[in-house]
Amino acid sequence: MEAPMLAPQRRDEIAARIRADGRVLVTELARDLGITTETVRRDLDALEEAGVARRVHGGAISAGRTSLVEPAVAQRETENAEGKRRIARLACRRLLALGATSVLLDAGTTTAAIAHELAATWPGEGGPRLVVATHSPGIAQILAAHPSIEVHAIGGRIRAVTGAAVGAQTVLAIGALRPDVVILGTNGVDPDGVSTPDPDEAAVKAAIVAAGRRVAVVADTAKLGTTSLVRFAGLGALDVLLTDTAPAAELAEALEAAGCEVQVA
Repeated sequence: MEAPMLAPQRRDEIAARIRADGRVLVTELARDLGITTETVRRDLDALEEAGVARRVHGGAISAGRTSLVEPAVAQRETENAEGKRRIARLACRRLLALGATSVLLDAGTTTAAIAHELAATWPGEGGPRLVVATHSPGIAQILAAHPSIEVHAIGGRIRAVTGAAVGAQTVLAIGALRPDVVILGTNGVDPDGVSTPDPDEAAVKAAIVAAGRRVAVVADTAKLGTTSLVRFAGLGALDVLLTDTAPAAELAEALEAAGCEVQVA
């Protein structure tokens, strides 16, 4: 039988998980480390005091994940890449099952994973035609060569940190669209809604939500229970949340009460 970890060892292990995944859950740590939830909370409190973590409901996130922090695309692409790929596969299966013919695809690393999955798996010549509108030049480029996908690029001012077009021109163009499905990313999902750090990005995302006949939000585990500066929609405006981890109890209850379906990849 293995000897139990000492507190410094446990905290090093928890800190390593936070650095790798961006977020940890109390219940998962208690199970994986064979300790009580009370011990986990004490360890998280100690890591918060040390500046390693920031406590949130149900667990902790990296201390760098504050409401104004917005990592660049290159950094976010490497965070939980496998979880984002699972979400992408689920999203593409659902698009085929729904028989959607038009999609508005938000900018972001999880939505970029969806674009890569569409490019690789959407039926080719003779398959169902799909129209994809996006305000991400990178996503437009991923999909442009596919024979069954027609790409509409939405213009505007490009934000370097996200590679997304934003501004009045972008919002106006999105407002003229009525796609079957919109798929958008978010920096945070909490019981009050979905949020992002930048007001210009929030305005675009709010327009995307308003445009869709069906609204899907994609968010990996690091986003669940996290709050950013600007809320762009309440949970009641969402039809489905596609994620790689089941939400904690409070968030799950809020999603159910709002009528938002949750699908875990």
